[in-house]
Amino acid sequence: MVRRARRPPPPSLAAARLFFAAGLSLAAAARAEAVVVSPTPGALQAAIDALPASGGVIALRPGVYREKLTIAKPHVRLLGLGASPAAVTIVWGDAARTAGGTGKSASVTITGDDVRLRNLTIQNDYWLQAPDQPSQAVALAVTGDREVFDRVRLLGHQDTLYAASRVKCDGRGCGTSRQLFRDCYVEGHVDFIFGDAKALFQRCEIHALSHGEVMLTAQSKATPGQDSGYVFDHCRVTAEPGAAHIWLGRPWRPYASVVVLETRLDAPVEPAGWREWHAGETHSLETAFYAERGSSGPGADPAHRDPHSHQLSAAEAKAWSFHAFLSGPDHWRP
Repeated sequence: MVRRARRPPPPSLAAARLFFAAGLSLAAAARAEAVVVSPTPGALQAAIDALPASGGVIALRPGVYREKLTIAKPHVRLLGLGASPAAVTIVWGDAARTAGGTGKSASVTITGDDVRLRNLTIQNDYWLQAPDQPSQAVALAVTGDREVFDRVRLLGHQDTLYAASRVKCDGRGCGTSRQLFRDCYVEGHVDFIFGDAKALFQRCEIHALSHGEVMLTAQSKATPGQDSGYVFDHCRVTAEPGAAHIWLGRPWRPYASVVVLETRLDAPVEPAGWREWHAGETHSLETAFYAERGSSGPGADPAHRDPHSHQLSAAEAKAWSFHAFLSGPDHWRP
């Protein structure tokens, strides 16, 4: 059921708090569409479709929303109203083998710019339904620019998060898609954070599920000049029992770029840290940029990292800091 909230002028204190949580000012709040949604079939996508072209705010009551969602409009805000991100779950169960491709398997697809999600869970439960038929199964696919995910849990197995770009060109040139994941949780096993976005993960937990070999990232920067890469800043890497041969990443494309800053590696990461896409067949470690600064915990082993990787100095690490990495020509400050 979708219920459009009344908007008395000026906004009530409760409404103002809701809008502030969505990253909106009071001025923006006065213009926003406030919609409250309950977990009934089709209600959430219907609410998104009913928003004006300029976007709006949708608040999700606690429960399970079994829907496959697409957010193509800009400035859409989804806010979970539960006490924790686990209280609101958006879940679907497609896979590459059933949906016609990896990208089409996503439970939630976001192509609109300036979208924000907060305090909710997105899940692809294909592997729970068909564990004997392995396939890529994306929970969240996001290609928009200036996206922010606060306290969002992403649950899946293979290819959980597709953090990618769509090249956008205007009079100022071409750019990639910037995405911020803040205080989030991402789990999976094979290549479960992948794509060519310019994405920063701040204070996130990256959790390896039980599997014979685990690759946390498969970044896909394709050319030297592409403005693309992943940064993990003050994160934590954990693993459940049975997660074996854990790698920080492997290059999906020749110029893959991943930087790990001040992150605790509680998981038993392989000493080399980084591996080839296909050992003995590809040679992308020679052109990829893999780097760390201040890793700690049992999985931190700078002396034995792959020789192509880097240990950054404090001065070098500044180029990958929060604002330096995400700002861009529009000086975005999420």
